[in-house]
Amino acid sequence: MAVFLGFSINQFRNSRLPLFGNWTIESRLVTPSDTQFGISLAEAKKLFLRQAVVFIDARPNNDYEKGHIKGARSLPWHDVDQQFIEVTKDLSPDIPIITYCDGETCSLSHDLTMFLLDMGFNNVRVLINGWTLWQKADLPLEPGDSTASQGNIRVVFR
Repeated sequence: MAVFLGFSINQFRNSRLPLFGNWTIESRLVTPSDTQFGISLAEAKKLFLRQAVVFIDARPNNDYEKGHIKGARSLPWHDVDQQFIEVTKDLSPDIPIITYCDGETCSLSHDLTMFLLDMGFNNVRVLINGWTLWQKADLPLEPGDSTASQGNIRVVFR
């Protein structure tokens, strides 16, 4: 009875709630003006190989120090207020930036992307589950300290 009542009320609302929708993580990666800012691994790899992008790691410093995408800058979301100016002072507002963290549900890179867009950077994208995808694709990595090389992080130069 309650389900029937809910569906009935929804039909008479001015702004109906959708019964079916795209609930994927990618569908949530949009700006208020409906611009998609997710990026595929293939597209991120192309930009990396052309050296036409800056990667920014949104994970905590200790994760970055264990290993990161080769050449990536560390700007942990939780320390963004203290480190933002130092990390971005030499970047043009138009330079392509890709943020990443780890895990499909990690929102650190999404939050960092929105912050960078608000701070005037025009071309910021998110590589969802970036750290894991980058490693699985055997793309270039950098270990941070000696303990990283004892784990399953590998440095690959291409």
